[in-house]
Amino acid sequence: MRRSFAFALLLASVATPVLAQTPPATIGDRYIPAPWWMRDPVIASIGQVRVEIQANRAFVSASFQSVDRSVAEASRAAADQVRALSQSLSAYGADKVRVETSVTTRPLYDQYRDENGVMRDNTRADRVARYQAAASVSVTVRDVRLIERVYATIVASRPTSIGQVNFNLEPENSWKANLQAEAMKDARRRAEAAATNAGATLGRVKIIDPSGRVCQTDVLAGWPSYAAGGGQETTVDDIVVTGSRVRAEAAFAPPPAPPAPMAGGAGPSEADIEAARLALQPPLQTLTDSACVIYGLN
Repeated sequence: MRRSFAFALLLASVATPVLAQTPPATIGDRYIPAPWWMRDPVIASIGQVRVEIQANRAFVSASFQSVDRSVAEASRAAADQVRALSQSLSAYGADKVRVETSVTTRPLYDQYRDENGVMRDNTRADRVARYQAAASVSVTVRDVRLIERVYATIVASRPTSIGQVNFNLEPENSWKANLQAEAMKDARRRAEAAATNAGATLGRVKIIDPSGRVCQTDVLAGWPSYAAGGGQETTVDDIVVTGSRVRAEAAFAPPPAPPAPMAGGAGPSEADIEAARLALQPPLQTLTDSACVIYGLN
């Protein structure tokens, strides 16, 4: 216990200058103090890994416009258009498809030509000709297997405009943890190969730094001068990162069945949806991680 306490004090004393951002010597000096872990021969190894995983989020938006002399009628007409679509998409459940709607209105004024012949709006309260209402719907697809059908449903609803489909990757905590573990393994593989090729034997671990910053310290160039990155990243299997073969194959499974039609015929028909279907394949996104492990040499 006393030995562990002394070791903790040693670590604390070493870390203090780094936290204070005060270098122990001027960069470029001929002689500089080395960190405690360099008293004996060591090898610093940076594990760098990458994995490609299919995007698991999709986003798309659409808007419906209506023009009427009455602001209430214009808003109602636009809201009616978006209501049927939002009800159809909400039937999938918030865990698969999330829908947000909003309605805005603006006046359309009578126009006139000025002395230069340019058309201008007569922006007076008594010169409002009509009102334009815009109802928008923003859709977040959390089960990307549904994106083709969701997009087809939006198209079949005949909105005034449709935005581009965007994809994103939201890594789960287990993915991050497993990728960090792979970075640690990669650091050991690189260290073992380097030690063997140099005619040495890998010793015990001296430092484990998941952030990788310890391996960036270049003592020979004047501590703490930082080098510019390491080598190429090692590609790991996405099944290992996701932690479950079922999870990794989920993207290739057939999408869930569509919800039952809404009462009263709300939303586009099944024939219109099928006619509007397009191929939408979620792209692959890259996750990376790195770790620094310093070993002794025998």
